Amino acid sequence: MVDDATPLLHDAVLLAGGRASRLGGVDKSALVADGATLLDHALAAASGAAQVVLVGARHDARRDAQEARLGPHTIVRTREDPPFAGPVAALAAGLAAVPTGSVWTLVLACDLVHPERATALLLDGAGATAPRDGCIAVDEDGRRQPLLALYRTEALGDALDRLREASGGLEDLSMRRLLAALDLVEVPLPSVLCADIDSAEDVARLLD
Repeated sequence: MVDDATPLLHDAVLLAGGRASRLGGVDKSALVADGATLLDHALAAASGAAQVVLVGARHDARRDAQEARLGPHTIVRTREDPPFAGPVAALAAGLAAVPTGSVWTLVLACDLVHPERATALLLDGAGATAPRDGCIAVDEDGRRQPLLALYRTEALGDALDRLREASGGLEDLSMRRLLAALDLVEVPLPSVLCADIDSAEDVARLLD
């Protein structure tokens, strides 16, 4: 059972490698909300993690400076193969980058607008997960948020292995198909905390 008084030991996998085709290929993690980039917000949300993996992000000096704000953590960089193979493949690459990982893995998309507050509530709800496979945010319309979730690392890895074997790979597979194999506690969150950037309308509505 998870002790509510003890910070939950976990790693974090941050997914930043989508094409953003509806936004003309813009780097969504570099967009700004509340005076900070979405990458900054994701890194802040992951600040309690033992290890942080950044999957698919573009590598430049500005981003290096942003990552430095995480403090003593080392950012492990990786990329799904082939690039743009989808979130399931990216998640598998992230787990593979930390083979001696923690019992739990926090998974965050780098286009979330308020990941700090959402993650805090998600971790607060983690006490109800044992012995289940994790907890997943659910918005006010009942939609699960697979890239705003805390997974038991072993269960997630096993599910990825089974899906890879059944499908002959992980490219372009849906997170819903992956999650079908997992027993997850749903954590209701206000929809504003689940908001992400998928379109120009989202940019106009949610960002600075």
